[in-house]
Amino acid sequence: MTSPDDDTPPAPASDKPRPGDTYVQSFARGLSVIRSFSAKAPQQTLSEVAQRTGLTRAGARRILLTLEGLGYVESQGRQFRLTPKILDLGFAYLSSLPLWNLAEPVMEALVEQVKESSSAAVLEGGDIVYVLRVPTHKIMSINLGIGSRLPAYCTSMGRTLLAGLAPDELDQRIDAMTLTARTPHTETDPQRLKGLIAQVRRQGWSLVSQELEEGLVSMSAPIRDRSGRAIAALNISGQVNRTPPGHMLEVFLPKLLEAADTISRLLQMKT
Repeated sequence: MTSPDDDTPPAPASDKPRPGDTYVQSFARGLSVIRSFSAKAPQQTLSEVAQRTGLTRAGARRILLTLEGLGYVESQGRQFRLTPKILDLGFAYLSSLPLWNLAEPVMEALVEQVKESSSAAVLEGGDIVYVLRVPTHKIMSINLGIGSRLPAYCTSMGRTLLAGLAPDELDQRIDAMTLTARTPHTETDPQRLKGLIAQVRRQGWSLVSQELEEGLVSMSAPIRDRSGRAIAALNISGQVNRTPPGHMLEVFLPKLLEAADTISRLLQMKT
């Protein structure tokens, strides 16, 4: 029988130091197996999971069968895929914070006013992660839902959240990013990007036009906790030919700021 300790360890997920005796390697490997599934790899064979995680086939098999026994994975022939039960893990996070229940009706009212989509996101590493979305029209080729990730450097919510970081932490985050030109308008120079983020910090909101995707314009404002820390960002997104930046600034910005302030006040009263 193969020993649990003879697996090849997976590639480290980050540069953070592992905290010695408190680090449970088998748990970390299980999470790496879950994360190996994605929109590009919704179904995988045992060999594919092993390759993506850096585990041996024996180690990947034990984890997959454990997840299958718990109901988080199902198999058909040689293919494994996640089940809807995996959503319980994400909803546990959402339900553990009062923000999301408070924010949704405010966002629905905002969407009704501006007739454009609104989303809320948090910052994780170099990405934003969508935690709420109230759509109106499909404006992007990217299919966004709760849990979707987008790069922080070229999104309005990302810049709003980056603007809330201390200077040293902001430098570290940007240094760790790969600043790829998503469109001809994307800002990829680190120093100019830091200048744009400094401007967001001064004015209290961010507008990004066609840097993530051609035709997409987005504006966001921070949602703050009792200490004034930006814990999430709220946005309005639209198509540049229907809602150009000037129109968003003149018509949408006051409504966006009011909605973000309302959510912040509700959150501060609740916590």
